[in-house]
Amino acid sequence: MTDRRVAVVGGGYFARYQIAAWTRIAGVALTCVADGAAGARARVRAEFAGLPVVEDAEAALDLGPLDILDIATPPAAHAGLIRRALGRVPCVICQKPFCNSVEEARDITAEAEAAGTRLVVHENFRFQPWYREAARLLASGRLGAVAQARFALRPGDGAGADAYLDRQPYFRAMPRFLIHETGIHLIDVFRFLFGAPAGVYADLRRVNPVIVGEDAALVILDLAGGGRALFDGNRTLDHAAHDPRLTMGELEIEGAAASLRLTGDGRLWLRERGAAAWAEHPHVFVDRDFGGDCVQAFQQHVVDALDGRGGIETLARDYLANLEVERLVYQSAAEGRKIEIGPPGGDGR
Repeated sequence: MTDRRVAVVGGGYFARYQIAAWTRIAGVALTCVADGAAGARARVRAEFAGLPVVEDAEAALDLGPLDILDIATPPAAHAGLIRRALGRVPCVICQKPFCNSVEEARDITAEAEAAGTRLVVHENFRFQPWYREAARLLASGRLGAVAQARFALRPGDGAGADAYLDRQPYFRAMPRFLIHETGIHLIDVFRFLFGAPAGVYADLRRVNPVIVGEDAALVILDLAGGGRALFDGNRTLDHAAHDPRLTMGELEIEGAAASLRLTGDGRLWLRERGAAAWAEHPHVFVDRDFGGDCVQAFQQHVVDALDGRGGIETLARDYLANLEVERLVYQSAAEGRKIEIGPPGGDGR
């Protein structure tokens, strides 16, 4: 089988993880990186010597047939870039946040399906190794029925007058920030671990006045089985970790039989019900690039599926359910009330 040809559109801060991961995946030929900014193109050339770098997506598409177009740009460009690839590339991966709104994402998803293009959202948190192991433990029944879960997001990068300037300065101008840009990861993780939520209550706040959108949040999701999951996010605070961005925070899942804890060093800890102490639960991961090398794990997952080895977990059609929860989070915060979640695509009530 010939190598699958991949082009990346976007050469910014996070795109480098995607570019690096593609270079490590067997059976993939990275044809080029496209970016309209001269500075970004120069950084890509310096870090990935010999990799062709072009100025825009059209130039990338003109280099020859592609199997995958990987869009690694901010959301404002997503819809236009996806539309340019429809009917020309069989698989398009789009970085999250996926488009600018759930309505735009629905339209793009329908257009991709009509064109026969497989549209995938680059959602890498669920591929972080600690969440894969947590899912395995939950599926095995080791924890029992989940009563409570809490993720405390504490990357510590959002404090002060220069917040986000060194990596992703566009964060500062996003009118919907913490939930749309970051909390969506945990909405997806909670759906991955616990299934579709049945209700949502949210309180959103802006702590750092130099940014436009919210940077702190408490979001409670009612789980279908009767438990609850709390997203407790604050980007101005940090947590105990040699690298606060490894896990971005700490997770605890409390089940009827046992509890599971994720600490900032990527380690997992189990405590059986009634026990006085936590015991480390061993799992293996590679501390490379971002989040335990979850970017490569996600991209390998897509390649495996295209090669006939399993399905794709984050197809755009399924990911719309995350965006619907996101929409209801903002609605709940605006209205100051809990909202029951109906069937996918339905309105909250």
